[in-house]
Amino acid sequence: MEMVECSLVATLAPRPLPGRVRKALPRPAVLGGRARLRVLSAGLGREQPPPPQQAGVRASGPDHGGRTLGHAAVGLAAAAVVSLTGFSGDVSPLPAPPARAESLTVAFPVSKAREVNRVQKTLVETWGLIRETFVDPTFNHQDWDQKLQQTMVEIFPLKSADAAYSKISGMLSTLGDPFTRIISPMEYQSFRIGSDGNVQGVGVFINKEPSSGRLLVMDCIQGGPADRAGIHEGDELVEIDGKSVSGLDGEAAAQRLRGRVGTTVKVKLLDGTDSERGGSLRQKEVQLSREIINLSPVSTAIISHRSDDGHECKTGYVRLASFSQTAAAEMENAVKRMEDVGVQSYILDLRNNPGGLVKAGLDVAQIWLDGDETLVNTIDRDGNVLPINMIQGHSLTHDPLVVLVNEGSASASEILAGALHDNGRAILVGHRTFGKGKIQSVTELDDGSALFITVAKYLSPALHEIDQVGIQPDIQCSPDVLSLPRAPSLKENSEATSLEMDSCIMVAEQALEIEQTKGSAS
Repeated sequence: MEMVECSLVATLAPRPLPGRVRKALPRPAVLGGRARLRVLSAGLGREQPPPPQQAGVRASGPDHGGRTLGHAAVGLAAAAVVSLTGFSGDVSPLPAPPARAESLTVAFPVSKAREVNRVQKTLVETWGLIRETFVDPTFNHQDWDQKLQQTMVEIFPLKSADAAYSKISGMLSTLGDPFTRIISPMEYQSFRIGSDGNVQGVGVFINKEPSSGRLLVMDCIQGGPADRAGIHEGDELVEIDGKSVSGLDGEAAAQRLRGRVGTTVKVKLLDGTDSERGGSLRQKEVQLSREIINLSPVSTAIISHRSDDGHECKTGYVRLASFSQTAAAEMENAVKRMEDVGVQSYILDLRNNPGGLVKAGLDVAQIWLDGDETLVNTIDRDGNVLPINMIQGHSLTHDPLVVLVNEGSASASEILAGALHDNGRAILVGHRTFGKGKIQSVTELDDGSALFITVAKYLSPALHEIDQVGIQPDIQCSPDVLSLPRAPSLKENSEATSLEMDSCIMVAEQALEIEQTKGSAS
């Protein structure tokens, strides 16, 4: 049986910074019928890459079944920083210990299917990266070296790349962390497209209703394909291209709806207006063309009311839908505009914001905070806690602030809410947040797929757990999911009639009035 030896050579250095997308190096050359994968540290950045930082993986394992997994190292280099829904950003520099060179040689039988053989190499890359960086050094209390051998045996007789990838996914699932996963080259391209605030899709916002599990339309981009087709808030998504969406979350459904510009997707929905009228639900099926959708993560409105003494009071409402690369800059501009028109208090709405670039969340926090406050703490696989602090921060405003959160607020939303709350800057109103306090690295592998790895966890500035615990608000308020404001269509100085119907907005206003009274009394 022909065997392939993959020799991975690298300079070992600190673990990868969270959120940096790294690019695996060139495909192995085939010499004398034996492939040798030699991976060297080098900068391969794409979109304005930061200075190259060497990173690697190392491992040592026993001899299993006559196959030795020696000292491991996969050399990779820091490349572009990208954002994404539900994922972490570049948050903190780590000290660089002296580097050393080690290597790993893994021999495995060559699959007769060329596309499967390529996935065999991807398996070795995946295994090595997990071995070095995964947050749980026990790998969910299993022998990770043995898991490589087992998965390689399972992949060998397969005939297709899809089947082989499913085996890698199965291997990753044994880690007990649903956020550590591999995605296909096509899915990764969709991820990269969405990282700068632009999406190739149909212009619809989908969210899973917690109580029923239904996928509901939260809003449509005005003038976009979904809007033109008559899809509106409250419609329930049932099928995408003839396949049921049962069991999918909002992001998984969004991935199916996205795609190359000019292609089409067929969707089946239940008309939400029928349920509002108390009638039977009518199905509608429409074919949508995919287009470039420009998204702004920030939308605003000014809520005006009269105080007891007759004075006009202005509250600035800011809805942050995601933490894209432009989120902090757009937030800063919005706050400056509202300061110019005399806004006296603020409501920052993070409900149903699933996260994105953690760096964007930290940048947004510094718009509201002063000094050298701790924004968040990280805890690595060895239990080391590292605080991430501001450096001479200057808040744009010291006006009272309420932050709205719910069970759809996750990741960077929880970090931002924790930073503002624990530093005494904001009152939290709403419902307990999702509880996703994980730091993830994203690595582009040799075949164009991408590996997402949980490499550490976050703690709030007061060292409270976030992962699986969430952020608990000061004041409880949990309206029905469909009563949330139509964030993407809100514009500054709009009448914001939908906000007046939101019970959590009213609770937030009451909290702000109390804070303003305290400020006046002091």
